[in-house]
Amino acid sequence: MARLADYFVVVGYDLDKRGGSEGQGHILQRFPEKDWEDNPFPQGIELFCQPNGWQLVPERERPSFFVSVLTDINSERHYCACFTFWEGLDNPQLQKAEASEVDEDEVPGLVQPAQVFAPKSLVLVSRLDHTEVFRNCLGLIYTVHVDSLSVPLETVIGNLLTCVIPVAGGSQRTITLGAGDRQVIQTPINDSLPVSGSSVAHLFRQLGIVNVLYLFCAALTEHKILFLSSSYQRLTDACRALLAIMFPLKYSFTYVPILPGKLLEVLSTPTPFIIGVNSFFRSETQELVGSMTLDVIIADLDGGTVTIPECVHISLLPDPLLQQTQTALSMVLDPELEIADHAFPPYSTQPSTLKIQDKEIRAVFLWLFGQLFHGYRWCLHIIRIHPEPVIRFHKAAFLGQRALTEDDFLMKVLDGMAFAGFISERGPPYRPTDLFDDLIANQVERIRQEECSPHKVMNHIKELAEQLFKNENPYPAVAMHKVQRPAESPGHNDPKNLAIFPPLDDVTVQLFIDHAAAKLKTAPPVVKPELNGMVPSGPPLGDIVDKHGHVLANSARRLEVVRNCITYIFDNKMLEAKKLMPAVLRALKGRAARVCLTQELNQHVLQNRAVLDDQQFDYIVRMMNCTLQDCSHMDEHGIAAILLPLVTAFCRKLGAGITQFAYSCVQEHMVWTNMQFWEAMFYSDVQNHIRALYLEADGGELSTSSHGQQESGPAAGGQELLGALELASEQSRLWPTLSKEQQSERVQKEESTVFSQAIHYANRMSYLLLPLDTSKNRLLNRSGIGDVESVSNSYVTNSIAGSMAESYDTESGFEDAESSDVANSVVRFINRFVDKVCNESGVTNEHLKALHTMIPDIVQMHIETLDAVHRESKRLPPIQKPKLLRPILLAGEELVMDGMRVHLISDGREEATGALGGPPLLPAEGAIFLTTYRLIFKGTPNDPLVGEQVVTRSFPIASLTKEKRISVSLSMDQFIQEGLQLRSCTFQLLKIAFDEEVASDLAEVFRKHMHKLRYPQHVQGTFAFTVGQSGKTLVEHKTKDKNQSIKTLSKNLVKSAKRTIGRQYVTRKKYSPPTWENRSSLQSELDEDEISVSEELDQGSLTLSSTIRSSDRQTMSNVVERACCRDYQRLGLGTLSNSLTRSKNEPFRISTVNRMYTVCRSYPGLLIVPQSIPDSTIQRISRCYRQNRFPVVCWRNSRTKAVLLRSAGLHAKGVVGFFKSPNAPSAGPSQADSTSLEQEKYMQAIISSMPSYCEPSGRNTLGGFTSSHMSTSDSSDKLRQPKIGALMKQVMGGKEDVPGTFNRGALGQRARVISLSQPRVSGKARNPPGGKWGSIRGSGRLSAYNPEVGNRLSSKESPQPNGGPSEALFLRQQRAYLYIIGDKTQLKGGKQDSFQQWEVVPIEVCDVRQVKNSFKKLMKACVPSSATSEPSMTFHRCLEESEWMCLLHRVLQVSVLVVELLDTGSSVMVSLEDGWDVTTQVVSLVQLLSDPYYRTFDGFRLLVEKEWLSFGHRFSHRGAQTLASQSSGFTPVFLQFLDCVHQIHLQFPMEFEFSQYYLKFLAYHYVSNRFRTFLLDSDYERIELGVLYEEKGERKNPQVCKSVWDYIDRLNKKTPIFFNYMFSPEDEEVLRPYSFISNLKVWDFYTEETLSEGPSYDWELVQRGRQERLAEEVPDKPDTTTPKSQRHIVWPCYDSRSRVVPDAITKLLQDLQSLEAELGLPPEKWKDTWDKIKANQRAEAKLENRPSFNSSLLMSSNLSHQRRSQGVYLPESGVGSSINLAMDRETSTTSTPVAGRPSTSTLYSQFQSTESENRSFEGILFKKGALLKPWKPRWFVLDKTKHQLRYYETRQDKECKGVIELAEVESVIPGTPTMGAPKNIEEKAFFDLKTTKRVYNFCAQDSPNAQLWMDSIQSCLSDA
Repeated sequence: MARLADYFVVVGYDLDKRGGSEGQGHILQRFPEKDWEDNPFPQGIELFCQPNGWQLVPERERPSFFVSVLTDINSERHYCACFTFWEGLDNPQLQKAEASEVDEDEVPGLVQPAQVFAPKSLVLVSRLDHTEVFRNCLGLIYTVHVDSLSVPLETVIGNLLTCVIPVAGGSQRTITLGAGDRQVIQTPINDSLPVSGSSVAHLFRQLGIVNVLYLFCAALTEHKILFLSSSYQRLTDACRALLAIMFPLKYSFTYVPILPGKLLEVLSTPTPFIIGVNSFFRSETQELVGSMTLDVIIADLDGGTVTIPECVHISLLPDPLLQQTQTALSMVLDPELEIADHAFPPYSTQPSTLKIQDKEIRAVFLWLFGQLFHGYRWCLHIIRIHPEPVIRFHKAAFLGQRALTEDDFLMKVLDGMAFAGFISERGPPYRPTDLFDDLIANQVERIRQEECSPHKVMNHIKELAEQLFKNENPYPAVAMHKVQRPAESPGHNDPKNLAIFPPLDDVTVQLFIDHAAAKLKTAPPVVKPELNGMVPSGPPLGDIVDKHGHVLANSARRLEVVRNCITYIFDNKMLEAKKLMPAVLRALKGRAARVCLTQELNQHVLQNRAVLDDQQFDYIVRMMNCTLQDCSHMDEHGIAAILLPLVTAFCRKLGAGITQFAYSCVQEHMVWTNMQFWEAMFYSDVQNHIRALYLEADGGELSTSSHGQQESGPAAGGQELLGALELASEQSRLWPTLSKEQQSERVQKEESTVFSQAIHYANRMSYLLLPLDTSKNRLLNRSGIGDVESVSNSYVTNSIAGSMAESYDTESGFEDAESSDVANSVVRFINRFVDKVCNESGVTNEHLKALHTMIPDIVQMHIETLDAVHRESKRLPPIQKPKLLRPILLAGEELVMDGMRVHLISDGREEATGALGGPPLLPAEGAIFLTTYRLIFKGTPNDPLVGEQVVTRSFPIASLTKEKRISVSLSMDQFIQEGLQLRSCTFQLLKIAFDEEVASDLAEVFRKHMHKLRYPQHVQGTFAFTVGQSGKTLVEHKTKDKNQSIKTLSKNLVKSAKRTIGRQYVTRKKYSPPTWENRSSLQSELDEDEISVSEELDQGSLTLSSTIRSSDRQTMSNVVERACCRDYQRLGLGTLSNSLTRSKNEPFRISTVNRMYTVCRSYPGLLIVPQSIPDSTIQRISRCYRQNRFPVVCWRNSRTKAVLLRSAGLHAKGVVGFFKSPNAPSAGPSQADSTSLEQEKYMQAIISSMPSYCEPSGRNTLGGFTSSHMSTSDSSDKLRQPKIGALMKQVMGGKEDVPGTFNRGALGQRARVISLSQPRVSGKARNPPGGKWGSIRGSGRLSAYNPEVGNRLSSKESPQPNGGPSEALFLRQQRAYLYIIGDKTQLKGGKQDSFQQWEVVPIEVCDVRQVKNSFKKLMKACVPSSATSEPSMTFHRCLEESEWMCLLHRVLQVSVLVVELLDTGSSVMVSLEDGWDVTTQVVSLVQLLSDPYYRTFDGFRLLVEKEWLSFGHRFSHRGAQTLASQSSGFTPVFLQFLDCVHQIHLQFPMEFEFSQYYLKFLAYHYVSNRFRTFLLDSDYERIELGVLYEEKGERKNPQVCKSVWDYIDRLNKKTPIFFNYMFSPEDEEVLRPYSFISNLKVWDFYTEETLSEGPSYDWELVQRGRQERLAEEVPDKPDTTTPKSQRHIVWPCYDSRSRVVPDAITKLLQDLQSLEAELGLPPEKWKDTWDKIKANQRAEAKLENRPSFNSSLLMSSNLSHQRRSQGVYLPESGVGSSINLAMDRETSTTSTPVAGRPSTSTLYSQFQSTESENRSFEGILFKKGALLKPWKPRWFVLDKTKHQLRYYETRQDKECKGVIELAEVESVIPGTPTMGAPKNIEEKAFFDLKTTKRVYNFCAQDSPNAQLWMDSIQSCLSDA
């Protein structure tokens, strides 16, 4: 029974304490005046009566009522029902004004009302929450006062305070306060269920389903929640509703449904809360919340919104549950939703009434908790039964069995305070039960079965709702209420009628209270029936169920493997076990296999001990480690718990009396440092022991089956084994019946059980926490210990103590810690554990102190034992590790550091790990070698199945781009401390982990050496210079050079330059070059040259002959014969006679102005400039350009005579001047003007050199111009023009393209195909000479494009009928003679003059930073450092993000534009950035596309030497080759160029003499520093170092090639690897590749690798490696027993596919070589063989009745889709097995396939082989075959017309077997019979035919016949 009301209080406005604007309230009277003993009076009531503050109002307001909730110090809630009404009083302001005549603060003019109204509150304080009853009672008191009823107020209040009602039980109690009223109070049946009325339904109506669910999850996961509303009662109801749906959890944080304005600071509390605030304070709240960290969730009840700040993350319910809950809620709240779409909806589907709906919603949440918590009782550990039950919850096991370890929401809920309260309240096994207990015990199965069918769920929810409703309303409502309300009379609100609420008589009220108290004392005590019972546990947690409800499958095969392996180990079948081991370790990733392992091991333990030998021990430990490593630190499946007894059981004998246990080898796992794990283990064991204690006590049989591990249940004999909870429940029931002695005895026994377990665990923990080697503290400062494992036979030094030392003892620095610190930290850890568990399980203080004194001794003892074990374990023979393999070194390459044992870990490339099929080659064990040239890993895979293979990974040390330390754990074997991740720009990644035998300082030495080699002080320290010299002279070496003149050239060039110029004119800028010896690095980054020549110089003094002394003249001739000059002569760009005179009639000349490298340091010595420009002008012009790189000619189109120029961009100041109109008035002849005029003169000179300029029709519009020198028909030319326009528009970005067209999106959407194939204008129409567009290689079919597609795509409007453009495609109508490709950013402010004959094409270039970043991303995409399954990290996504393809597209697009412009007769000047990166790329590509010569070996070499080396691309700087350029980073500009060439090669496979491999070879060696070719930044630097011409001098070491070109030449003679068999060029062919990203392919150079031999670009190494391998494979004795299989498995990324599966021609050439070797013939060079085959093929092709071909026989099987613009694909014919792909350029030039009209190539088809007139003579002759072949009769035909001698198999045969060209015949002479000649034929019948190539032996049937043949052939010869 409880009092209905504890206190009645009257609170009024305090007139005395009025301060400022805010008034105060004070308590006028309270009853009883003395506090109840059981319930002290709550403080601060006056604040809560008027939460908005006490204020006087000018008009009377209506009475109001609400309930506040106060929480006292014992977290008891007090409900304060406040009834407020307003009373009139005279305005205190006016009284004050009269008293003091004039107050300064008063504002005159404000009229104050004469009467104001003050609030007065009647407050009831109660511990019961009966809102309606309180409202009625307080209303009655007010009514009695207002209507002046005859009842004294004291009586009413006295009755109210003495009213006593039951708390629960479901009874109804009628009360009356003695004023003619009557009320029925209904108590709930069960007070553990909250009473909600209809507040929950209201809350959902106000906020909606999703919002309330957010609030629900936020409250459970302990977030701060703030309700806002303008109604107080609604705030209280909303808070009550939120608590009601949280049942069975109880909210235990700050709970204030109505917070007074004065206490708003409470909102800044750091703890979670649920608080309601009136909307009146919205702005203040916002400020407060804003000034905090914004972590408050605000629910606005009036607006229906929930605002969640960004920083707050609310964990929502796990997935299927959330969906099911939302569905159920919407079915309750909105039943019409389901049938809204029905054709025949039912007539009425109204939602239930609010009260019922309220219960239905609560039922949904009850059902939800039933699903969340089912099975929780199976995870309870009972650790004490007497005197009080102590219960702990095993969180990890609960989550593990529910497979929800990853679930954020459940984790937070289980860790929260509410759940802790739930366990302490509902954990005890013997207590009253309620609806939730029933749900968990009996209805879980039903929930599980029904959860997928919403209607069944709905029925269940309705049943639960009924029970909830019944709890609140057990009886039908009774209409017995009778409560008076104040009369609504007209004069009711009249102030004069209202009396002030009178002071009450204390004594009278007190008498009532005392009287009632006395009555209670005499009354008999109420006996509450005992409702305690055993709480049922419900069904146990079943199999693990994953997210989708499928039971996780466990393959029986895997478990079988685990069992077999363990059996083999214990049966000592070690070889079998070793084979199974990898499979077992893989299987142990599954939980079932781990459980199986623990069960199997358990069977081999006898009396807690299992002694093993070394190898068994090793295997068992390895399996344990693997098992533990795949467990999480929470041990949610209890695997570590089951292994714990095992690791102290398995052991091996090390020596006399010394035993090593398994625990010393499995310490490296996080689980052992997890305090929760140890607690759960401890409680589980204690529970088992206590259970055993009572089972024994009851005389039952001892059962070890533990409840904690779900093994209890019906036993075999049908006898129920009591679970610990059931047993505890039974004991609790019996407890009151026991005598005092029995009780204390039981308490005693339980305590000693807990105590002994604590000692046992202190021992266990010291086993697993103390490292084996306690003297060495090597693991203390290591970071991650998570995935670590370790085992080795020799000794194991692994521990976790270090990590603990860090986590628990932050104040002591552990860097130089002693071993005692390890001990101390372990002691501290165990002490903390003991304190916690002993306090929780109620161990007495004496026992606890005893434990604390024991622990250090336990630890110390264990350390001593370990020392002996450690000492002995070191003596064990080490495990056999694979022997280290030596790498093969190049000539001159030396080891810097010998091999260190490492493990090569797999990176993100999946091929080698076996993920894509094939064996796992990685991880592998081997050694890392550092040589002067490379980093090499060589080793063998860890997987025993491929253990005999050799894995090699290497890259040149110079290509290292990033080195990063990593710490690595290997899944199978030793724990490895540290590792390195080394990334190379040859697209290789070495991820190595040092073996434990490698000392860490050695690893550091390795890193330092690596850095030293990667970034030498100077370029002379690179491998190309140091090769062949001993390591001692690595840094300093001076050797006498035989080629003295070259050396002197370098010195003299510089000296004489300075001398000739004259000292007075040389001005130093910023830096003087130090002498060579003490200069550490070339400072080539200067913006201006070191020496600048001032203008007044006498040019005459600078002739070449005067500069160089006569002894050096030969050196100058070297400069002259530099390859560039040969090329300039080939192009007709000026000759250089010995006397350096010029021939005046040529437009260009070779200028020697830069021979001293004084005009431009980075240009070559000889340059092509217009004939008319004197050298002095050049010097002045050069200053306008960055780096002085002024425009020079580098190529001329032989047909249109247009020239290609290159230069750097203009200096910023020169830009505007350059484009000034020449007519603009200038202030005076300033220098800038004169330079810009000279620049114009220079441009004009270039334009004048073009033949088209001299013609009268010079300036036609672009639409369709023709000029006499272009031999093209008008119509086809018109068709070409729009293409350029479109190209131009794409490159610049026309009207429809925004300027930055090059972003990815735009490219993707507008990948326009620009096709230049012509329509069939007429049968005889010709292509313009040259011109070929790359085929789009999607399908293998030929496709002829419709030409209009190209036009339509290139300009948005459709073209005019004649093919001309429909709009001006350029900025102007005329065609410019010179286009300047310039950088957009450089060309701001320059106005174009319409009279100038040049035009600027502004484009956006990619700067080197973009290239650098793009390349980094490309490397990460192609060679990721670790495997990832994130969709954002897939290869294609990363490739796209790198934007590498966009950069290629950009360069190719600009190049194709320039090619087009040059081909149409305009000259082009490429003037971008500093003129040495993008400019070089574009200029080189343009020449490659326009001039077939550059697509040959010699031409490509020349192109690179000329454009890249001579014109000063900064190879050393961009490649970061020295220490000085280290900071600038690696920027692969040249690689980008090679990639572009590769893209063109793919589109035109028949136009290049070199193969793709050649490009890869260059890409590899341009960064490898093996050759000197790509070192240094300019010719000037090469001369200065004396390396420019040294290749011509004799070499000291013929083995060492200094130039990559020499090496390629040498290699090309030996092997056809660089040769492209499909090479059959067409004359003067201009290529126009497609540049859209969709047409570009990722270069396989980036992605392929060959692990069997390493990179194949160091050819000698690979050859030697192959020979060694072949030598090993040849067995000593021929094995005759088994036939050797011809099959060979080719593994991706291991074998070199081109070697194992060579293409057809390579295979034939190889076979030829091997045959030659077998026959002992001198080997013929492959090139000769090839040329011979080609010649024969041509000859045979001419003979047969097929089109004739000038192209070579193409024997490549992958040609079907790489076709040309014309071509036939012939089916396989009888000649050989090669594919004949016929291309004919000479005769058939239409773009139609040959099938169209009969082509001229069928010229000889009239000579049918049967027509006699062509057969001048025919008959049978015997012909001698090749070596060792017999004589054979053949039908010979002598053909005068074709001038051939042909032969056939038989006379009828149409197919010619061979041809002898009579043109090659030298003589016909009588011969002699040779071996194998036909018998019985006279000697004179033989004759010989001698040709230039060989001698044919023939034999006729008789001598006259022979004579006839000889005469006929002779006559044919003389006729010719």
